[in-house]
Amino acid sequence: MNLDARAPAGATVVNAMTVDVEDYFQVSVFEGIAPRPQWDRFESRVCANTERLLSLFAESGVKATFFVLGWIAERHRGLVRLIADGGHEIASHGYAHRLVYDLTKATFREDIRRAKGILEEASGRAVLGYRAPSYSITPRSLWALDILIEEGFRYDASIFPIHHDRYGIPVSPRHPYFVDRIGGRLIEAPASTIRVGPVNLPIGGGGYFRLLPYGWTQWGLRHINGIERRPCIFYLHPWEVDPEQPRLRCPWLGRVRHYRNLHRTEPRLRRLLGEFSFAPMSQILHASVDVPRGELMATPLPYLW
Repeated sequence: MNLDARAPAGATVVNAMTVDVEDYFQVSVFEGIAPRPQWDRFESRVCANTERLLSLFAESGVKATFFVLGWIAERHRGLVRLIADGGHEIASHGYAHRLVYDLTKATFREDIRRAKGILEEASGRAVLGYRAPSYSITPRSLWALDILIEEGFRYDASIFPIHHDRYGIPVSPRHPYFVDRIGGRLIEAPASTIRVGPVNLPIGGGGYFRLLPYGWTQWGLRHINGIERRPCIFYLHPWEVDPEQPRLRCPWLGRVRHYRNLHRTEPRLRRLLGEFSFAPMSQILHASVDVPRGELMATPLPYLW
């Protein structure tokens, strides 16, 4: 099958809108500052912030994919049901927001299995997608793809095709593709990038959406949609629309990455939703890899790793 499934000329390209549902104190930059055994002691703001995003999406008529942390779903099952009842896709962000390459195969399997069970019980729907915390499927944790297949996931969105101090597989294809492993196949949906010379530059959301000028994201999406005729995969977190969140002490770089331009996220997101078309990840993947709905894994594609 041809992976080069570009949208026809003149057709509107629909992008994937995705949200990693975690609270402000659970991000990787606060590892050690907010230890997991103390998470219940922090003020939780994830429900209000997620509902804020749901309202924004409802105003724009957008459906999205919510990669929900199992720890959050366990404590806020009503939030998972609210997301699902709104017509959005529920996917997994793992249970405890642990970096995949810091886990053993056994603890990774336990983490994703636990989260999947909680999410499916809370939403009443099958959970087919996974995104690792901090895009932590890297060359040293590719074994995680085998376990995802064995645990029933149909697609993964954990690979960022860039150089970064925490994550990245720069040689990864830039657009969705099938990964063929010994135990089966799954679709990989890499975070969106723009190719500039010999390197890929990130344009898909998160800190890059907050820290860089809005025009960078706008140009990147227009280029991928208009020139490449491909969908982008955009992501953000509920805490990114919450400039009033508590400030935790951390090193300078962590403060910049987490707190800078929080007040700009919501107005930028409103503008983005008005300028581009978005849908859930599963809908985008069906179109991107040209697989009939309901047969997400039915057709073999070339071996990648």
